[in-house]
Amino acid sequence: MYKKEPSIRVLLADDHQLVRAGICSLLEKIPGVEVVGEASNGREALELVRSELPDLVLMDIAMPVLGGIETLSRITKKFPRTRVVILSAYATEDYVSRAFHAGAAGYLLKYAATVELETAIRLVAQDKTYLSPAISRIIINGYLERGVESELNPLARLTDRQREILHRIAEGETTKEIASSLGVSVKTVEAHRLQLMARLDIHDVPGLVRYAIRNGLVAA
Repeated sequence: MYKKEPSIRVLLADDHQLVRAGICSLLEKIPGVEVVGEASNGREALELVRSELPDLVLMDIAMPVLGGIETLSRITKKFPRTRVVILSAYATEDYVSRAFHAGAAGYLLKYAATVELETAIRLVAQDKTYLSPAISRIIINGYLERGVESELNPLARLTDRQREILHRIAEGETTKEIASSLGVSVKTVEAHRLQLMARLDIHDVPGLVRYAIRNGLVAA
């Protein structure tokens, strides 16, 4: 008796509703693919990954509330069985390199053909890696020739707690609010902030905010 193959359960994360609607329409036409949720920002994506445990997340880099790179990093650390494919309009070496260092299983450009979307999903679902042909040259000439993680992913030099505090600072939380949220003292938060500034060679809060935005920790 024929046994039906299990569906590839996909979560879509993009802050543009019309873009999500268009991609969902394409996904629904791919045999064996099931859309289990949609997220409009990074934090929603994390919550849906936690509740739905999708096989694969299609996610934009330019995400509000929580940046796409940071969201990707948290998904791959907390839910290693969920694979993430970046779906982006950005084809620069910097974005591609940071995405793969953060744990991406694929990188697909938004203007790619429909058949490429299906190919990427099926390959990544088989624990393989997918790169859009349009960015292969970028990867060969840049990413694969550089092996220093701290250079390609500046956030890698920070601890998880430092990254959390940096993210909260960039979102405009005060020292007292951060301390209350994390259940630590104000002095502890201040100490972490000083360590951040020393490690990143940044000497004021606006500089930390700009750094967080530039490296995808929060959206601009």
